[in-house]
Amino acid sequence: MDIGSISTKGVIIDCYNNIIADKYIWTEGNPIRAVKKVIGELKEQAAGITVEAVGTTGSARKLIGKMLDADVVKNEITAHAVGTLTVFPSVRTIFEIGGQDSKIILIENGIVIDYAMNTLCAAGTGSFLSSQAARLGINVEEFGDIALTSKNPTKIAARCTVFAESDLVHKAQIGHKKEDIVAGLCNAVVTNYLNNVGKGKNIKPPIVFQGGVSKNAGVIRAFEEATNEKILVDKNSHLLGALGVAILARNNKKDRAFDFDITDCDFTTKGCECRKCANNCEIICFYKDNTLVDAWGNRCPNGDMAALPRVREVNAGI
Repeated sequence: MDIGSISTKGVIIDCYNNIIADKYIWTEGNPIRAVKKVIGELKEQAAGITVEAVGTTGSARKLIGKMLDADVVKNEITAHAVGTLTVFPSVRTIFEIGGQDSKIILIENGIVIDYAMNTLCAAGTGSFLSSQAARLGINVEEFGDIALTSKNPTKIAARCTVFAESDLVHKAQIGHKKEDIVAGLCNAVVTNYLNNVGKGKNIKPPIVFQGGVSKNAGVIRAFEEATNEKILVDKNSHLLGALGVAILARNNKKDRAFDFDITDCDFTTKGCECRKCANNCEIICFYKDNTLVDAWGNRCPNGDMAALPRVREVNAGI
């Protein structure tokens, strides 16, 4: 499972790393509900299949890792690197642009040697493109194809989302064609990415582009023009993080089968403030069927509820 801020991805793989079931949906601000839906879809696609291990990655990896009793919980850099190397063993540079963040991963001889992430601003990410597509009155799925029809891309200032939207409106009002504006946005995404995430990095081919934005043909073309290199995009480019953590989970399995009926359980979270010291840590308490099963967020042992010898209700400990 790869649970991001915008989308949730799930895959089931066989012993040869082939994806035999997959699902991609919007997280919609509720990762628990999204994961339940993905698991239900995977169960239907892989009827009769026994799942021997589970791994989670993405921004909600710890929360969903607890929910699924995951064998492995890994950061996105590791998961994406493993997934990409499985499909492209000779890859040296990974471009990844997701819904609200982006990253670059540099690899030498199959080992990650450097990486960088942009998590401070959504400019140049999938959510940025989606909002601009809505402003232009087009479906984001058509964004790339429209961009490819442009012969004179408009220059758009995309270093900041607010400035980009203002510039887009201005260019539309003075008569720039829609396809030129769309192509200009694709170019701006690439410029923003290379000047920020890729700044100072030694980008070497083969280059693999992944994440939801890798489905945008306009951005792919813009990357190829900017780097003067062929950009490789797999048909499952949006699933490579999930593929990577699935492989890691299989290599660290606990020898017990995953129970798909976990979707019938009720999972909830509750935020609490620990007042046992001056830190006043904000603790996240995680419940399964109204029973507290774990808590995290503490910065000292005073709020370490997960280390207690028995499960107890949150109001007994905070």
